[in-house]
Amino acid sequence: MSTVQVLGSEARTASVTAEASTRGEKGAVVVVDVTAVAATPSITVTIRGKDGSGETWDILASTAITTVSTTVLKVYPGLTAAANTVANDVLPRQWEVAVVAADADEITYSVFAHLIP
Repeated sequence: MSTVQVLGSEARTASVTAEASTRGEKGAVVVVDVTAVAATPSITVTIRGKDGSGETWDILASTAITTVSTTVLKVYPGLTAAANTVANDVLPRQWEVAVVAADADEITYSVFAHLIP
């Protein structure tokens, strides 16, 4: 299993999308680590597949993240699907993580992916 930094730890106030890729791995454990919040921020993290033309499709979306916490999202074929946390799916070669901010309140977080063969 290899680990990839998708988004480094940083205070953010806006939505952001980061591209990632696999080297033949079938899935990932994506960890969103929120370390600080100001006021009442809210983000939603979505793992999306991406094709050669740049089109994307949602594979898994978290619930709203509003506090200092660690959120784990899992994508792998054969897993028992669970709403907002686990997808029984294959991670395509090209994929991305989209973090949508619901407001402009500051939230500090990082996103790492542990790729699974």
